[in-house]
Amino acid sequence: MSAGQRALNARDALIALVNNAEHSFDAFEGMPAAAASRKAAVLILFGVLDSLPSRHDAQDAAVSQDLDVLLLARASTLRSHAGQVAFPGGRVDPEDDSVVAAALREAREETGLDPAGVEVLGELPEVPLAFSRHMVTPVIGWWRHPTAVGVVDEAESSHVFRVPVADLLNPANRGTTVLRRDGHEWRGPGFITRHAGDEHLVWGFTAMLLDAVFESLGWTEQWDAARVLPFEPPVG
Repeated sequence: MSAGQRALNARDALIALVNNAEHSFDAFEGMPAAAASRKAAVLILFGVLDSLPSRHDAQDAAVSQDLDVLLLARASTLRSHAGQVAFPGGRVDPEDDSVVAAALREAREETGLDPAGVEVLGELPEVPLAFSRHMVTPVIGWWRHPTAVGVVDEAESSHVFRVPVADLLNPANRGTTVLRRDGHEWRGPGFITRHAGDEHLVWGFTAMLLDAVFESLGWTEQWDAARVLPFEPPVG
């Protein structure tokens, strides 16, 4: 199977995911929602973009070595979510026509992409984030016409990068993150990514969402959940 055919199979798999998400995407079902939560959206943008494809041969036939997903690292000077790796996205503003419009607007503002080059495949069910009082809609996209991306505002983001999906699926790059605070402990999935000589740890909501998407697609490869990934927890 050619890399191009595998990419098309990945797109078809993503379309099937959003078309059946009401029944098959239940990773966040039952999570508590805060009263008067604000609507937000993130763009999970896949495509075949990277000039440096993964060296890992994914087990699922739909995942080619050059299948990518777009991520960014937030600036370390931000008051909230400083330094965290995230999907482009943010709150839905009153002038946004929809959560899709909000996701594309935020992606343009944060990465410089041209929304006209993005094919929106659909939406996943809202995910409640009680601690930040948001209801987040994940919007699944596919590059119709790729455009350049990069840091638009250094006060908001420090890196914008495309990560080979096969690298994220590689069990060698997976583990569990542990956050201890105020006598409580939270455990969640983590992914190690590398870009331009820098190593980034994907954790928290973004890692949970990636993990849920991969699991729902059947792309997940067996990884060691007992492996704890070291990281510096955010302050505050």
